[in-house]
Amino acid sequence: MMRSLYAGVSGLQNHQTRMDVIGNNISNVNTTGFKKGRVNFQDMLSQSMSGAARPTDAKGGVNPKQVGLGMTVASIDTIHTQGSLQTTGNNMDMAISGNGFFILKDGDKSYYTRAGAFNLDKDGTLVNPGTGLRVQGWMSREIGGDYILDTAANTEDIIIPMYSKDAAKATQNVDFKCNLFSEMAVIDPNELDNMSEADLVKNTWTSSITAFDHQGTPMDLRFRMFKTDINTWQARVEVYQNDPDNPGQKIMIDPNNVNLSTTEGEVGEGGNTFFNIGFDNLGRIVSVTDANENAIADGELNINLNVRIPTLAEGDNQEVSMRLNLGQAGRVRTDEGVGITQFSSGFSTKPFRQDGFTMGYLEGVKVDDTGCITGVYSNGNNRVLAQVALANFSNVGGLEKAGETNFVQSNNSGEADISAAGTVGKGKIMAGALEMSNVDLSEQFTDMIVTQRGFQANSKTIQTTDQMLQELLQLKR
Repeated sequence: MMRSLYAGVSGLQNHQTRMDVIGNNISNVNTTGFKKGRVNFQDMLSQSMSGAARPTDAKGGVNPKQVGLGMTVASIDTIHTQGSLQTTGNNMDMAISGNGFFILKDGDKSYYTRAGAFNLDKDGTLVNPGTGLRVQGWMSREIGGDYILDTAANTEDIIIPMYSKDAAKATQNVDFKCNLFSEMAVIDPNELDNMSEADLVKNTWTSSITAFDHQGTPMDLRFRMFKTDINTWQARVEVYQNDPDNPGQKIMIDPNNVNLSTTEGEVGEGGNTFFNIGFDNLGRIVSVTDANENAIADGELNINLNVRIPTLAEGDNQEVSMRLNLGQAGRVRTDEGVGITQFSSGFSTKPFRQDGFTMGYLEGVKVDDTGCITGVYSNGNNRVLAQVALANFSNVGGLEKAGETNFVQSNNSGEADISAAGTVGKGKIMAGALEMSNVDLSEQFTDMIVTQRGFQANSKTIQTTDQMLQELLQLKR
């Protein structure tokens, strides 16, 4: 009978443990990124009253006789199923759809979490504002004017310098595309200056684009294109800048400060301000020729435009040099969509893109599903600033809970496999959302009833055993 007492006690103790886990689950039903626990039971050692006997020629085998000594907790598992996602509207909030954990750092100590309620501190560091732990990822590096992310490097703190300056950049490339109307009348370039405004509008096509000098000051590049032969067009270029004496007005830069050439050249007196474009009978661009009869008829067809800015001091960087990209010889367009054609489809040619800009300030950020954080600047630039890293483990159930909805690596979790979202089995990052707890209240309440009944049944075992002991004590009377 003493065995049944201790068996009942073990049942009480371990059902209490299960109730503790259920209570913790319910208390965290609204905790962001929380993963529920589950208790599994197993029986303890059994006392053998007699062993098993094998069959003989005379009789069959005999099974062992064993009395169980109660039960114990086999495991308390953390269930890492996906929680539902809740939209918050805060761009710095992030949720993981799929596998993986955010990486947080406290000095050299690493933590892993599914709770992505992040924000920026006063230094622009991306942190968990409730704990101050720093979110890990990769910062972009400027290499040759481009910003590159090296996700093979070690992770580091993510710093977003809100309202920091984006330095001005002089225009280096101007891209053209679309069409010159093939049925345009042929005119003599020498007669262009004597034409009336009405004839100019009728026989030429004018387009423009805003470019920038080294200080981010805008200047207008104006192109007047007209047909000089069956498959030949001429483009004349004028450059305008703001009039310092009349705000809001434009003045043309002296043509002697402008030079167009198929090769790199210095801007000098008597600069060349036009170039010729040749087409074949299929409407494809095949050549470009500068005023000095230097021609390109193979590969990329470009004209180099050099402009000396009179409002800048003489010396280094007074000149702005940019490349006018017209297309590729014998092709309608390049892989990037650049290219001028000559078809009977009306005019649509326009310099549609340039890569210069004025100074700007970082005004906001946006996060894509790979965790790339892109800065949005007041000058219209969008630049990748950083990327959030994710970690995964061969056995996520082996992670140890460290409080504050964080986990730490254990001997049975495996090493952290760190890479970008969407790679090596990792899920995607959803910006402006948080992952809710994966606790199901209906399941927990059902487990609570079952646990309470198990506790009650074990207490009844102890009560009944006690009554049997009382009966035994009364036998002497």
